Amino acid sequence: MTIIEKPLPIPNALSQPYWDAAHQGRLVLQCCASCNTVRHYPRLLCTQCYSDQYTWQESLAKGKIHSWTVAHHAFHVAFKEDLPYTLVTVDLNEGVRAMGVWRSAQQPQIGMPVQGKFLLSEGRADLQFNALASS
Repeated sequence: MTIIEKPLPIPNALSQPYWDAAHQGRLVLQCCASCNTVRHYPRLLCTQCYSDQYTWQESLAKGKIHSWTVAHHAFHVAFKEDLPYTLVTVDLNEGVRAMGVWRSAQQPQIGMPVQGKFLLSEGRADLQFNALASS
C-alpha cells in the first residue's frame, strides 16, 4: 500500500515568520506599521493604507465562530482518512478571520466563543479550534 503524505505549505519570505511561529505553537498576525491595521493571512500590502511596512504581533487565538462547514470530500487524497471533518471560520478578537479544524465534542454554533491552538505533528502545524467556556 502506498502512503501519500499530506502536502506541506511552502513558506516564502513573506510567510516564513508566520510558519516559524506556528511551529512553536504560536499564532502571529501581521500589523501595519503605518496605520496599525491587523491582517491575516500574511500579505505584502496593507488593505487600508497600502503600506508595505509591517510588524508581527502574537494573537491569543480567541474569538467567535463566524461560520462552519463539514467536509465530506477530500481536497487531496492524503486527507481522505480524516473525513468527515469540520472547518470553522473564526472572527478573532484582533478583528481578522482565521480558519481551522474544529476539535471540540460540542456542535459548532455561530457566535460560539473558541480558543485556537496549533496541532504540531509530522512537521505540520495545523490550526485547530475548541469551544471555550463562556464567562
